[in-house]
Amino acid sequence: MLNIRSAKKRVKVNATKAAANKARKSNLKTMVKKADAACAEKSAEKEAAVRLAIKRVDQACAKGVIHKNAAARKKSQLAKKLNASG
Repeated sequence: MLNIRSAKKRVKVNATKAAANKARKSNLKTMVKKADAACAEKSAEKEAAVRLAIKRVDQACAKGVIHKNAAARKKSQLAKKLNASG
C-alpha cells in the first residue's frame, strides 16, 4: 500500500487518464470501422463518415493517444478507401 500522499494521487490521476484514453481510442476505432463500412458498401454518407473518422484521428493524435505517424497513416488509408470507392 502506498504511504506517500503524492503517490496516492498519482495512482488516482493515472487511472482517470487511462480511462479517458481508453474511451478516446475506442471511439476512434468505432468511427474508423464505420467509415470503412460506408466506403465498402458505397453508402451515400461515406464522405461524412470519413470526415468524422479523420476528425477523431486528429483528436486522438492531439491528446497523445496515438502517435502522429500512426494518425497520418490512418488518415491516408481512409482517404485512399474513399477515393477507391468512387
